[in-house]
Amino acid sequence: MSPADPSSSDDPAARVRAQYERYPYPPRDPEEERVRIVGTWLDNLDILNHHCFRGEARFSPGFRVLVAGGGTGDGSIFLAHQLRDTDAEVVHLDVSGAAIDVARRRAAINGYDRRIRFVQASLLDLPRLDLGRFDYVNCIGVLHHLADPDAGLEALLSVLADDGAMAILVYGLYGRTGVYQLQSLLRVLNAGVADEAEQIANARAVLAALPASNWFKRGEELHGDHIAGGDAGLFDLLLHPQDHAYTVPDLYAWLVDRHGLHLQFSDLQRGRLPYAPETYLPQATPVLKERLAALPERDRQSIAELAGGDLIRHSFFATRRAGTKAPYGQRDYVPLFPDELHRPSGADFVRLIDHHRGQPLRLTHNLARLNRVMEPGRYVRSIFAHMDGQRSFGSIFDLVRGEVAFRDAPPDDAALFADFAPWYEALESIERLVLRRVAVDEPKAGR
Repeated sequence: MSPADPSSSDDPAARVRAQYERYPYPPRDPEEERVRIVGTWLDNLDILNHHCFRGEARFSPGFRVLVAGGGTGDGSIFLAHQLRDTDAEVVHLDVSGAAIDVARRRAAINGYDRRIRFVQASLLDLPRLDLGRFDYVNCIGVLHHLADPDAGLEALLSVLADDGAMAILVYGLYGRTGVYQLQSLLRVLNAGVADEAEQIANARAVLAALPASNWFKRGEELHGDHIAGGDAGLFDLLLHPQDHAYTVPDLYAWLVDRHGLHLQFSDLQRGRLPYAPETYLPQATPVLKERLAALPERDRQSIAELAGGDLIRHSFFATRRAGTKAPYGQRDYVPLFPDELHRPSGADFVRLIDHHRGQPLRLTHNLARLNRVMEPGRYVRSIFAHMDGQRSFGSIFDLVRGEVAFRDAPPDDAALFADFAPWYEALESIERLVLRRVAVDEPKAGR
């Protein structure tokens, strides 16, 4: 390989750029856009609205999105798909021309290329690019690959609207313990090896020979890139020239204490439960439970991270302002199921309750370790029966009160909110139920 090849440079930033030119990430075949849209967790607009805009955002007019480090386009295309009926703008920024080419071809197949503006540059260039300010900034899996992640954060903050929100994903230190041991092994093994294909071959040979005692092998089920992502995935996971990983205390010291941001964690498909110590210590004694409950939230989240050991990444929303989460207990909020691509319905929960003939039932979600015994309550079934993603709690409650079973002694709003609260808390904790506020000029949902 030529010494002029940036992949052989001593400059880690040059090597990172060369990696993503040679191996655009994540690997995507544009033709697959004809049969599916890839959903990206933190970019679900219902979830984003619930956590960052008190459920009040309408994403138009003039809503602006920056995907900083957009890679091959998952986030940009999913956002453009959700914003297809608005005048919102999506700016896709990436340092890799090869990745942008893949993203542009994917967007063209979907018809979203006219909604997405593609810019090839580093996010560190944002203060000089004159792109304006953004209501939402997505920066997934990028800051941890910079030589100075804080410089990257400063660049993002320079273009974030005062009341805007960011979605950030960085690596988790404890969950990647085996990854870093294997990275160290491969750095020694590949010392002096400039050819990336040879580095990958050596890595695959090591993976095939590892004993069961190896820490990466012990936790291999946590990591899929080296299997599902081909050479690009393996290189990104095990041969990347530069990455940083964080603990919960690290994130608080950096983002909260230093920059004054407010964080709301939401792990892929698991929501905030991986950050609750009760998730991993369900059999704790009453004394221990009381001790855990009394701790500051950052300490509770730190304990959960240490107890679980499986957080390979930290994904979260960050805002300058506190109190951005939609409040439970108000009539003018619509409860809705936020899965844009596979949306459940209230009727599904009615069937679940009916299947158990009004008896307590166990609500489980294995990936999130949700395992709760739920009481059907007196009104829960009726609330779910009228829940359609359009009616507000106020409209739902009025319908419940009109049912024959409750007409003689109609419950007030407080009783209905209290009865439904355990279900709301359980489903909201894993992002399966969120809230959107009814706009002042929005037509009221029919009965």
